[in-house]
Amino acid sequence: MLTEQYKKMLSGKSVIRQLSEFATERGKEIGYENVFDYSLGNPSVPVPEKFTEVMIKMLQEKSPVALHGYSPSLGITEVREKVAASLQKRFGIPYTKDHIFMASGAAGALAHAFRLVTQPGDEILTFAPFFPEYHPYVDLTGAVLKVVPANTADFQINFTAFEEMVNEKTMAILINTPNNPSGIVYSTGTIQKLAAVLTKKAEEFGHPIYIISDEPYRELVFAGVDAPCVSKFYDNTIVCYSFSKSLSLPGERIGYVAINPACEGAEFMVPMCAQISRGIGHNCPASIIQLAVAEVLDMTSDISVYETNAELLYDKLTSLGFTCVKPGGTFYIFPKALEEDAKVFCQKALKYDLILVPSDSFGCPGYFRMAYCIDTEKVKRSLTALEKFVETEYPDRAN
Repeated sequence: MLTEQYKKMLSGKSVIRQLSEFATERGKEIGYENVFDYSLGNPSVPVPEKFTEVMIKMLQEKSPVALHGYSPSLGITEVREKVAASLQKRFGIPYTKDHIFMASGAAGALAHAFRLVTQPGDEILTFAPFFPEYHPYVDLTGAVLKVVPANTADFQINFTAFEEMVNEKTMAILINTPNNPSGIVYSTGTIQKLAAVLTKKAEEFGHPIYIISDEPYRELVFAGVDAPCVSKFYDNTIVCYSFSKSLSLPGERIGYVAINPACEGAEFMVPMCAQISRGIGHNCPASIIQLAVAEVLDMTSDISVYETNAELLYDKLTSLGFTCVKPGGTFYIFPKALEEDAKVFCQKALKYDLILVPSDSFGCPGYFRMAYCIDTEKVKRSLTALEKFVETEYPDRAN
């Protein structure tokens, strides 16, 4: 008999994926260059040339067994050492290889982190708007994901609601900064207040409450934006990192878990990750990719393209009458729809070949997400379609 839990999930297919598939099919009809596809967060800038050079050199010079064989369960030792050294140099936190676990992207890292600090029935709190896949990620561990309502004024944390929701079952707080889908970055003040609240609550409930910091967009921060290192403000922090966005490597599925050395139980966590892998199959990321990213840890793709795109869209959206918090990073912008039902709004946009994602699955109804990881030339052309859409469908709102 088929497992009913997963069978039921078939009816809840990702809206983002559905829209991306629609855009692809529409592209076959009119040419994909004429479809303004803002659906999927797939990096659009090339990987750094150095990464390609490293791959070619390794393939030419290194042993095939070293490149294509299984890695150790915790990850390749020299890679973990280099990751730890890079983090220590950058953030001043005394990481060693014993605090680093190599994982198959941020999703694999999160799968381990959730299981490190929760048991079935425990609660993990996150903040709207949030990445929709957090629900299956958490639900399938047996833990319970609770969502704190959004602070739509600036998309920083809604502390009033948060403090009411934290309880003795709360074992972890899942944050994502820079944030998908809002594009905002939690300020130093926000992180300091979060740390203070959790310290107080942990003492009240008699057990640690961990921050699980999902950081695939850590390097995608725009000029002049305050982007604090969460681990510097709260000892019980577990970072889940991915190279997918910073190096434009989403298909390679590579990232890591970084345990704050001051974290309660830190000495057990990385070895425990190897045991968790045995049960979930997220184990031994590709050796060749581990070795390659270790040589470019302090590099990124040309992320200036995303900041350019953000400025173009923000200026046009606000000029057309949209309410919108300016992104501080990522490649997402999250305006308020021009009518209450964002699904209806986004459906109307399809007539203008604008592929926008309604916000319902992000836990913040009435908004929509645009993933502007597309060519700047295409963003510029889309502005005409966006203007026509607003002027035609919402003539009273256009300036």
